[in-house]
Amino acid sequence: MEVINKYGYDILNSSNMELNKSFIQHGSTSVYDHSISVTNMCLKIVDKLNIKVDTKSLVRGALLHDYFLYDWHISDKSHRLHGFRHAKIAYTNASKEFNLNKKEKNMILTHMFPLNLRIPRYKESIILCVADKICATKEVFETIKERILKYEKI
Repeated sequence: MEVINKYGYDILNSSNMELNKSFIQHGSTSVYDHSISVTNMCLKIVDKLNIKVDTKSLVRGALLHDYFLYDWHISDKSHRLHGFRHAKIAYTNASKEFNLNKKEKNMILTHMFPLNLRIPRYKESIILCVADKICATKEVFETIKERILKYEKI
């Protein structure tokens, strides 16, 4: 968490990131917790594979990849096709609040590849795509496991 705090202090302490603690992403995981998990996973991938990256951009892009700032589980026309649209919405929101470099912009806009057809152009973007899929899958399966265990007790 030290590296995340070093490069993402302003993001972590923003009012909108605080708001993300109240929005659910996958299962029972908040958007905030998901963003932290994805950032940690990015750092683990880099460490395990010994990849040289722009760590500051990796951390900041990962923290902001789901900065869409709404609860997509609430039925609303603006939430339609969330999986296809939220990367652009997150980018727009993050751009208004933070000064993003070209890697961070690409990371946020392409993190849903191949669902979105924008192509990751940097290794940091590819790492984020992979880390996001790993964490999302883990979060969904943890929820399924919780439900199964709940029903076994009945």
